[in-house]
Amino acid sequence: MKAYVYGPEGARISDVAQPKPKGTQVLVRVRACGLNRADTGMRKGHAHGAAGGVGTVLGMEWAGEVAELGPDAKGVKVGDRIMGSGGAAFAEYTLADHGRLFRAPSNMNFEEAATLPVALATMHNAVVGGVQAGQSVLIQGASSGVGLMAMQIAKLKGARLVIGSSTDAYRRGRLTEYGADLAVDSSDPKWVEEVLKATNGEGVDLIVDQVSGKVANQNLAATRIKGRIVNVGRLGGTHADFNFDLHAARRIDYVGVTFRTRTIEEVREIFEEVRKDIWGAVESRKLQLPIDRVFAFADIDKAFEHMEANKHLGKIVVTV
Repeated sequence: MKAYVYGPEGARISDVAQPKPKGTQVLVRVRACGLNRADTGMRKGHAHGAAGGVGTVLGMEWAGEVAELGPDAKGVKVGDRIMGSGGAAFAEYTLADHGRLFRAPSNMNFEEAATLPVALATMHNAVVGGVQAGQSVLIQGASSGVGLMAMQIAKLKGARLVIGSSTDAYRRGRLTEYGADLAVDSSDPKWVEEVLKATNGEGVDLIVDQVSGKVANQNLAATRIKGRIVNVGRLGGTHADFNFDLHAARRIDYVGVTFRTRTIEEVREIFEEVRKDIWGAVESRKLQLPIDRVFAFADIDKAFEHMEANKHLGKIVVTV
């Protein structure tokens, strides 16, 4: 089968053996894939958790059809339209645990379905439990696919005030289409003042931070006393100065979230919570993401170039 593989000379489409499902695995005939920021690093040879390096089939999000079941796989049957996340997505066939997938709604095509699994699982886990109805939320890096989903989930769960950040004027101007009541430019030091003004000087109840790095201390200043910061990314860098005194003084609950160190049992639980809590909003298309561009599998390098240009809003999709 064809797959997008990282090799000694970089990533390219190659012929590899079709995988065989074991245990609770499902073999998926992939029809479309969503690109994610982590994919850009792995395409350059970097590791993402335990995954990466020479021989790695890249990709982590897909939609397609069940082609074959492992002996212990339950909940789906051959031919079902599904979407999910996991490794080796950029291929004609991939494997997925039966608990790490969703049924693709009948009112979605494969391209639309491929935009959702990572954003739904990541941001439901980050937002729900951290915000209550009537509270305020700031999403750092809100114009990414997962950021747009975070704002929508916050609104769905009753947030009174949703603030989104983007350093790009065009994308910042469109955040209100996806749930933002206020959009700020996190590259402008005055953004903290804007947040404090919008929250009567108190700061927001929750920050979902995909940027970190240089905004870490600003986040502390923009969060209310006994508020919560959920760190889900590092677009602004992995290391930065941190004001421990301000953190302590404001008694902020600072939480790290990633799928890289979760057990399969934990991941299954997160997917089940999405199904129980917000799946009706997915099926009704209340929760959805814009597709910026769709590329053919043969043009997957162009898809990555488009992502690295950092001018897109929403998801970049590759059809297989």
